[in-house]
Amino acid sequence: MILLDNIVKRFEGARQVTALDGVTLEIQKGELVSIVGPSGSGKSTLLNIVGGLDRPTSGTVAIDGQRLAGIGDDQLTLIRRDKIGFIFQFFNLLPTLTALENVSLPLHLRGWSKSKAQARARELLGLVGLAHRIEHLPEELSGGERQRVAIARALSVYPPVLLGDEPTGNLDTSTGREILALVSDLHARLGSTVVIVTHDPGVAASCPRTVRMQDGRIVEDVRR
Repeated sequence: MILLDNIVKRFEGARQVTALDGVTLEIQKGELVSIVGPSGSGKSTLLNIVGGLDRPTSGTVAIDGQRLAGIGDDQLTLIRRDKIGFIFQFFNLLPTLTALENVSLPLHLRGWSKSKAQARARELLGLVGLAHRIEHLPEELSGGERQRVAIARALSVYPPVLLGDEPTGNLDTSTGREILALVSDLHARLGSTVVIVTHDPGVAASCPRTVRMQDGRIVEDVRR
């Protein structure tokens, strides 16, 4: 499902910084994988490259059998839209839209009718336990509820790949556990390939596979 072959990512500036230094990684369809490491280890850069938000300096990236090298920005946008769902630490919900509208927005952008998009959004909000909060604005929701809305939005097209960038990092411990349990449950039910970047050892330990990074390289790959 996800294949990275000898990925190098360098950032140019006053001095050149190598964020990824020859990373090779294969993640099979349906795996639940955590990526851990200290700040600056390259884990978020790696996630951005997997998600098509950034391009490597060199190396090969393929998602669901499709190589990302050499394709245009428009085609890359379509791959992100159709194949990848993102869950961010700070939710990234639009503050003027209700939970229902936030979740249905990606579907409107795909050309779905309002009724069809909202029907799917209601289904997903029910799936994450928020059927009773669909008309609430983000400021009227708790942090955990906002993250549930963000998860529902990420799942709006049932993407084969779901990427989480510190999805529990902005939540208290108890709420973080609830969100993690929800992601694990959705992974089991929907069969998406899930990759989570985290600093939390509890989150990492809950995943069947953990990839540890340091100084832009993979230093450990453990399957439980």
